[in-house]
Amino acid sequence: MCPHCKHSLSAKDLIPVLSWLSLGGKCRYCRKPISWQYPLVELLTAGLFLLSYVYWPYGFYAQGVTLFVFWLVFLVGFIALIVYDIRWFLLPNRIIYPLMWLALIQVIVLSIIFHGHLESLTTAAWGIVIGGGLFYALFQISKGKWIGGGDVKLGALLGLIVGGPGMSLLLLFTASLLGTVVALPLLATGRVKRDSHLPFGPFLIVAAIIVYLFGTSILNWYRRQFLFY
Repeated sequence: MCPHCKHSLSAKDLIPVLSWLSLGGKCRYCRKPISWQYPLVELLTAGLFLLSYVYWPYGFYAQGVTLFVFWLVFLVGFIALIVYDIRWFLLPNRIIYPLMWLALIQVIVLSIIFHGHLESLTTAAWGIVIGGGLFYALFQISKGKWIGGGDVKLGALLGLIVGGPGMSLLLLFTASLLGTVVALPLLATGRVKRDSHLPFGPFLIVAAIIVYLFGTSILNWYRRQFLFY
């Protein structure tokens, strides 16, 4: 429905991007402006779908296709979480919990149908322990001042999705690096203060996308350059 006049929207009003353009960015019924957030989110989602297809690291045989379908659903949830966290500093349980269940289903499918053993479950457990455990420790130590409870649950979710200690540590490192790259210029220009709050969820999610698509290549490069194997 329109957030202004509450009129129910029809199918012709809900075509991604095209409806917004055809209506000139205004509601068909009350002519109030429709936020640019809607087409931007739609374009971003489409772009991530395309990026994932082009750089999909798992191939498109049976297991790869199954993972790809799960991944597209995860991406939709990720976009919703990014918007919520940027606008309201909130990571809703009604999005995180269903994604957690979906991630668990993915792990079970991989373990039973494709692998025939429980190694995927062990890998997923490591992801949860590292992704959620470290943030839980920070949450307890700071009494919720450094990170929020939503970040703890999001860390566990993303650790479960990327799996394994190596990928989970790379996820946390990448998210921290991205956060630093964004925060330092804002601090230097005075746009934020040292006691200001920045939503960390978007950095975690962007890091998870990078690690899921390119993590294996990044770790292999690191091993060759610094561990010599």
